Amino acid sequence: MEVHHVTEDAETFTSNVYLAVDDRPTLIDAGAMEGIVDEIRQHTDGLEAVVMTHQHGDHVAQLEAVVEAFDPEVYAYADHPMRTHAIDDGDTVVIGDEEFEVVYTPGHADDHVSLVSESSLFSGDVVVHDDGAFDYGSFGRTDMAGQSRERLIESIRDLLERMPDGGRASDASAASGDERSESAGVEHMYAGHGGVFHGDVRDVVETALERAEKREPKYPDE
Repeated sequence: MEVHHVTEDAETFTSNVYLAVDDRPTLIDAGAMEGIVDEIRQHTDGLEAVVMTHQHGDHVAQLEAVVEAFDPEVYAYADHPMRTHAIDDGDTVVIGDEEFEVVYTPGHADDHVSLVSESSLFSGDVVVHDDGAFDYGSFGRTDMAGQSRERLIESIRDLLERMPDGGRASDASAASGDERSESAGVEHMYAGHGGVFHGDVRDVVETALERAEKREPKYPDE
C-alpha cells in the first residue's frame, strides 16, 4: 500500500493526514491545514473515501473542504454532517488496497477508532511513535474534559489483542517449510501526530501501554 503523509510540511498545528492511493484512494483524517486539497491533488485526481479516527478539531477542520473538492464517502464513528457511513467496532473498511478492521479505542476521545490490517496501523491519537513526551511509544493525552486514562489503557490493550502478531499462516505451511507463509505482523504505523514508524509496531504499542499504565502525567503541567 502506497501512503503519503500530506501534512508533513505543515506550518500550522494540524493532525497528521495520510493519503493511501492504490485501488481505492482514501484519506485518513482531514486535518486542519489550509491547502490540503492541493496537497491531495499532487498524488491523485480522485478521492473515494475519508475515514475519520475521531473528530477533534485538528483532525476534522478541513473535512468540508475535502468533501466539496472530491465528494468522497465519509466514514466516522460519531455523527457528523458530512458522514455518509457510520462505522463501529469490528467493521471493516478498504483503504488503498488493504482491508482494515475498525477497533473502537476511546479514552483520548469518546468517538475514537483505530484501523488495523495485516501489515499496517492507523492509530490516530491513541498511540503514537514519538511526540513531545516520549521518543518511542507514546499515548494520547487524557487530562482534558471527557478524557480518561483508564479507558485509554483498556483501549490500548484491546488494540494489541486485535493486531496480527506475525508468525506462520498455518501449521501445514510451516511443516512443509514454506517460508512464504511467514507473516511479519504489523510493520507500518501511521499515527495522528509525530513521525511515521516502520518496524516492530507491536513493540511500540506495548511500550506505550507500559507508560500509560504507570498513571503518571504525560506532561509535567497536567
